[in-house]
Amino acid sequence: MYGCRFQRRAQRWVRTNHGLASPTQVSNEALVNLRLVSLLLGIFLLLQSAAAAQTKPIRRILVLNETGTSSPGINLIDQGIRTSFDNSPYKIEFYLEYMETTLFPDPADQRRFREFYLRKYANRRPDVIITVGPAPLRFMIEAHQRSFPGVPVVFCLPNNVVPGRPEVGSDFTGVEGAIEPLETLDAATRLNPATRRVVVVAGTSPFDKEMLLAVKERLRSYTGPLEFSYLTDLDMPTLLERLKHLSGQTIVLQLGVARDAAGTRFASGTESAPMIAAAATVPVFSLVDVFFNHGEVGGKIFSLAEDGKVAGGLALRILNGERPQEIPIVQGGSRYMFDWRALKRWGLKEKNLPPGSIVINRPLSVWEAYKWYIIAGISLFLLQTLLIVALLWHRKKRKRAEAVLRESEGRFRRVANSAPVFIWMAGPDQSCTYVNQQWLDFTGRKEEEEVGTGWADGIHTDDLENALATYSEAFHRRQPFTMEYRLRRHDGVYRWILDTGAPIVNPDGSFSGYIGSAIDVTGRKLAEEALASIGGRLIAAQEEERTRIARELHDDINQQMAFLAISLDETRLHPPDSAVEMRKRSETFLKQASDISKSIQALSHRLHSSKLEYFGLVNAMQGFSHEFSDQHHVEIRFSHEQVPDSVPREVSLCLFRVMQAALSNAMKHSGVKGFDVHLQGTLDGLHLTVHDDGVGFDPDKALKSDGIGIISMRERVRFVNGTLAIQSRLNGGTSIEVDVPLKDVMADSQTA
Repeated sequence: MYGCRFQRRAQRWVRTNHGLASPTQVSNEALVNLRLVSLLLGIFLLLQSAAAAQTKPIRRILVLNETGTSSPGINLIDQGIRTSFDNSPYKIEFYLEYMETTLFPDPADQRRFREFYLRKYANRRPDVIITVGPAPLRFMIEAHQRSFPGVPVVFCLPNNVVPGRPEVGSDFTGVEGAIEPLETLDAATRLNPATRRVVVVAGTSPFDKEMLLAVKERLRSYTGPLEFSYLTDLDMPTLLERLKHLSGQTIVLQLGVARDAAGTRFASGTESAPMIAAAATVPVFSLVDVFFNHGEVGGKIFSLAEDGKVAGGLALRILNGERPQEIPIVQGGSRYMFDWRALKRWGLKEKNLPPGSIVINRPLSVWEAYKWYIIAGISLFLLQTLLIVALLWHRKKRKRAEAVLRESEGRFRRVANSAPVFIWMAGPDQSCTYVNQQWLDFTGRKEEEEVGTGWADGIHTDDLENALATYSEAFHRRQPFTMEYRLRRHDGVYRWILDTGAPIVNPDGSFSGYIGSAIDVTGRKLAEEALASIGGRLIAAQEEERTRIARELHDDINQQMAFLAISLDETRLHPPDSAVEMRKRSETFLKQASDISKSIQALSHRLHSSKLEYFGLVNAMQGFSHEFSDQHHVEIRFSHEQVPDSVPREVSLCLFRVMQAALSNAMKHSGVKGFDVHLQGTLDGLHLTVHDDGVGFDPDKALKSDGIGIISMRERVRFVNGTLAIQSRLNGGTSIEVDVPLKDVMADSQTA
């Protein structure tokens, strides 16, 4: 839960020969110091202007929220707002504020909130203001002309708790709420025509009350047979107890409980909603997506995330040049959504849902989950059936039938042995009667060792019990089955197998066994595990990089800035007596400002080297080598030979980043202070070598570790059709070599 801190800035006073003077009474000496500070800051800004020239234009968006982030609805709306700016041409600075009307409903507290926000943004004017909820909108209507004249306002009313369309000025536009209780009740009576009573559940917070007021306003036009009662002024235990004893022919319409009558506060979407759905002995319907998917049946659901996305889209249109008065106020969207599990729980039929309804949590059917495996099994089953029919057709002529049978069996074995899958057959007694050659080649065993129950000898002990249970249960029910298990290969390595079987039924209806096929899915399993692992490693690497940048900003640059500020303040309080001393101090201040600029420039170059764009690959690498050497007190011997003057941007960036990563890893892990970097032009591309004589490492183990350095380098090189080779051994040093063809990259660029 977010709160707000109010800070009163202490006014500083300066003692002069005439007593105490406020900061507005500035002496001539203070003016000299002010000019000096301005000069130093000007030098600093000029040094940074080149790096800032390439950034996107900055736009500030102030988002005023009704409640804090403990409310799931606020998070959904914020997610929708941010999504709408994913592809914007601007660098968006979001300023999020929370009026916390649930935690601080007292008007005096809210007035102090408003006064604080007005002071906070008096000198930092936002480009657009987005209000989320009725209280922020009322705040903007009252304070807009006085404190934010000309700033466009986009309002977002999640539940339309302001009755009617709000009276706003020409600088306002936005999204109206779209809660639709009448449509939800209509859907409820269609699902359960016996419904006679509706119990409306709501809380006691200001937001809960405004939500209840809006619903009652919409229910005024209802003329149907339903009777309404309201559970709104109860503490949570009493409310849950009442819900447990509701009679039949009743439904619950949940509006959310952010605070109960006892003053206990709840995150209505994640705390009170699940408790209400679990306690009710009758179906529970809802109107907003945060009160859905906890056991509620559903209804005409208003999407807060979509509402926020629409509001963000309106704000982006304003940033792109449209005026608010040219953008009409739009209606928020809602749609019929229902929970399949809740429908089943209350015995409600899916066919009675309104047309176009969305049903969530519906389990996949066997056909949807195993469509192709079933098709393969049926195909094999049909093939076997055709063979059996052919044998029965010629049964009267025994010799000919035996010949046909032998020929048919031989043909089947040839087909099965040439198939790129494992094929097996079993009799009615569950004993295996046949495995194809692919199976035998995989296990390295003879056919007589696999038939009967021998096929199960190679299954991993951890999978054996479950596999045999699935196999036996399928035979008992005489239904198709699919199972996964690990099977020992001829070299002793266990591989994951996907096994599918289908029953064989004779033309007379008798059961004669099973036929099935199996494939090796180890590659798929490993890919899924690798994909899950790489996501976590990428997030960890991102957090590590953020920590490193924050540490450099705090421990290095911030300390230098603090020292400079202290020195300037000391000069202001105790100015030197002579011009010579003043000149010496000024030179010292200038050097300190220059050192700060260099530190920021070094950090900027590690993130994105402007030298790479303006001075080329060789100069950028050489400059980085000098900066890296100075910063870490190591020796980098950089050399280059026959490097073309013009190198494609993607190749330059790839080689530069690989050099950065390689030097960083070598500095951390090699244990030496000297490194060699060589860039060589070849007949068809570029060759980069980064070498150290350190302790070395095992590349295979490094790929399996939590770091992503080698993976990152390899993917960068692969992107430009290059190759990366790592040669390292313990106590034998490490060499990283990269070859990138220039012709392929230039051809791709021309084609694009």
